Amino acid sequence: MMAETDTGISRRGTFRLALGGAVLPAVSGWTEADAALAAPTDGLPRSPPERQGVASAAILAFLDDVEQTGFELQSFMLWRHGHVIAEGWWSPYRADRIHMMHSLTKSVTGCAAGLAIADGRFRLDDKVASFFPEHVPARIDDNLAAMSVEDLLTMRTGHASMVSGSVWRPIKTSWIAEFFKIPVVTRPGTNFVYTSAASYMLSAIVTRTTGQSLADYLKPRLFDPLGIEKYQWPAGPEDISPGANGLSWKTADSLKLGILHAQDGAWNGRQILPKTWTDAVQYPHVPNTYGYQWWLGPDGVFLADGLFSQLSFVFPRHSAVLAITAGIPEESHFNKFVYKHFPAAFADMAAKPGRDLAVLTARTTTLRLLPPARRSRSPIIGHVSGQAYQFAENPEQVKSMQFDFTADACIFTLQDHRGAHRIEVGLGRTIEGDTTMTGNKLHHEYELDRMRVVASGEWVDSRTFVMIWSFVETAFRDTVACVFEGPKLRFDRSVNVNSAETSLPTLTGRLA
Repeated sequence: MMAETDTGISRRGTFRLALGGAVLPAVSGWTEADAALAAPTDGLPRSPPERQGVASAAILAFLDDVEQTGFELQSFMLWRHGHVIAEGWWSPYRADRIHMMHSLTKSVTGCAAGLAIADGRFRLDDKVASFFPEHVPARIDDNLAAMSVEDLLTMRTGHASMVSGSVWRPIKTSWIAEFFKIPVVTRPGTNFVYTSAASYMLSAIVTRTTGQSLADYLKPRLFDPLGIEKYQWPAGPEDISPGANGLSWKTADSLKLGILHAQDGAWNGRQILPKTWTDAVQYPHVPNTYGYQWWLGPDGVFLADGLFSQLSFVFPRHSAVLAITAGIPEESHFNKFVYKHFPAAFADMAAKPGRDLAVLTARTTTLRLLPPARRSRSPIIGHVSGQAYQFAENPEQVKSMQFDFTADACIFTLQDHRGAHRIEVGLGRTIEGDTTMTGNKLHHEYELDRMRVVASGEWVDSRTFVMIWSFVETAFRDTVACVFEGPKLRFDRSVNVNSAETSLPTLTGRLA
């Protein structure tokens, strides 16, 4: 017997729940005043794009192309000539939510290094090994001894391959010690090898010379002046911030980072970063590739770039910045897609706001990633609700699961090696809450104590219950399929984007 649904959907259709952002129909009647009321309270002035020389039609063309290509944007903000001229968040993402930034964090760490150098804490030519004599090997080779702070900034450490943050995150002992275990196979300052290990050591050096974590050091010097609040940047071992990653903040904060650099380090008449530093970060220390913790693009563009397309593009020749959060696989070459539209959109069109602005405003205020949750029922709910399913030993260390159904919700509980984890799932609606659900293998090895989740569930047939867990402070969205077959439960979990596997092996449990 098929499940009862408001609108039918096949199991295959459920598993295809849009990778790219779907857009609701345009809403008529929106005005500039409406847009202003809907704008986030980030302290940045707003302006129609045409007043800053950008056609609304050009921004619409970008959004159309995003949708047609299937890229999953979760937010964007576009700034030019001192004003935010377009912005949007794909529901359930919102302007007031923080978002995990991955390696965009490196460019923030670059700010800390620049400020510490300006404060006289250390110099570009200081040797990395000199800061940590307690961790340096007893016999140090010439290449390691030659490695400088500037080599860390330019990713020319002499390492043969990169170290991802996902490698070090599970390690609870000193990451500085781990750094000094990496063979330095070439002379530092010669070969470019992008590695999170270099950015981590910049963070460690700032902490060693200032006595503060990066977050504490930057708060009065960068975050407070720019109005950046409610960020999260947990420290790792030895109370050192993971300088390569780990920072979560709002889309507007990524935009502000770019604006600060577009304005040569100045903010509201105050010099926050030395201009010499903002010049240095975009200088091609690695030709056509890298500056100081910033990537280089075409036409003078430079960008802070995080995994899955957490981005802040600076277009210095056009006084423009584009900030993006997304869930896009790394191999998708999304940056080249952006360059297809920008800076061409900055054509300095002499046009007044018109119909295209109304269409753009309606479009950007009605973005969503997934269709609305469907209400559905199954005749087996009474048989499975409240029952515990036990699992034999398995790689995920899952011990049991339980589903407790009500008229419009299901409380899903999973017990594993970390404890009991609970997600309240809406039926015919979404429910937002916090969870401790284990997810590291699908979430780039992040294992957070608390995650914000927006969850819904649907019976796609009489025995298959599919849950969607959107972890809305990250790029990750899990699809969880539960198939009930008599006393058995078959459990499959996958994710929209990851640096490793995007699905876990099927688990099979039995009624206790």
